[in-house]
Amino acid sequence: MVKVLVLGGGFAGVEAAIYLRKQELDVTLVSDRDYFYIYPTSIWIPTGEVTKEDVSVPLDKLAFAHGFKVIIDPVTKIEAKEKKITLQSGRILDEYDYIVVALGQGKIQMKGMEHTLSICGKPEEATELYERLDALMLKGSGKIAMGFGGNPKDASAVRGGPAFEVLFNVDTYLKRKGIRDKFELTFFAPMEKPGMKMGEKALVMMDKMFKMMDIHKQVGAKITSFEAEGINFEDGTKIESDLTMFISAGTGHNIIEASDLPLSDTGFVVTNEYNEIEGFENVYAIGDSAALMGPDWKAKQGHVAEVMAKNVAYNIFQHAQNIHSKQSYMEHLNILCVMDTGNGAAFVYRDNKGGKMIPLPVIGHWMKKGWGWYCKNSKLGKIPRIPGM
Repeated sequence: MVKVLVLGGGFAGVEAAIYLRKQELDVTLVSDRDYFYIYPTSIWIPTGEVTKEDVSVPLDKLAFAHGFKVIIDPVTKIEAKEKKITLQSGRILDEYDYIVVALGQGKIQMKGMEHTLSICGKPEEATELYERLDALMLKGSGKIAMGFGGNPKDASAVRGGPAFEVLFNVDTYLKRKGIRDKFELTFFAPMEKPGMKMGEKALVMMDKMFKMMDIHKQVGAKITSFEAEGINFEDGTKIESDLTMFISAGTGHNIIEASDLPLSDTGFVVTNEYNEIEGFENVYAIGDSAALMGPDWKAKQGHVAEVMAKNVAYNIFQHAQNIHSKQSYMEHLNILCVMDTGNGAAFVYRDNKGGKMIPLPVIGHWMKKGWGWYCKNSKLGKIPRIPGM
């Protein structure tokens, strides 16, 4: 039987393992943690609506449901030409016919980042955000700053949506507690028009939301450093903050950067539209690990990673049968999300024809909650998958 090794237990890796098993291939997934973490619904951890456990799915349950094997042991070295993978324990994996690299990405490091927490970093940081916010509320007042950084070399690696979502959810949470007037909320980002990938109409709506919610905004100045008391900018300004959430832009994963794989200027694996790595037979890269092709507004998102994963499962199966048939992710490139606000949401969509943001008061919040339930249970095989989701 054809043996496939999937490196990574995130959206791309888990989806690849599931769909490779649908092709009845022998699949092993390697991960550095024993659970699949649903980042899009972790936005409610800081406000106490869910816990880390609520948005996590044990990998052993996923493996049992779909029939793939799991190794919990971080990857420490990739020798792609030899199809040789070394794990932290010293174990060497070199008996696989195909390798799928789905290790995610690293984060651009900045001075003083230890004074910040991220909703897109280690899952434990989301829980710490909840604890820090709870402590501020017990104090009775405070200054909260939330934002994201940029990557001048690759704008697709910037993840801003969750910053907006957590900020809006905190605003709603404080209002429900009747203490919103005791807190100062500030959004920050180094680019002139953060969120521009969503389109001009969406930017206008975002500005209206900031004004309506009395959220201060500081954009257009490079972030120079973080401190325990706030954020410093290149133009000499400073945001005072008792609690800072910062989503750093993505860059190449350190294990991938140290490998023999071909990399972009930002450290992502260069592939073709079929996620094949040219010059490396039977080795693929998907999700955040791969350099994303496409238009300027392109963005690394979970649904794009899952499209790549499904395609690679198809492409590997066809290749193993000596059938020349491949599927590309290019036609599926778009920005798609339901941006939650705690008391509603906005449907955001962007493709080559433009962008749109449609307000979804009340129902939008429950739509996203419903998606979280669907994501967990469909991946476990408890309910059918909806085509295209």
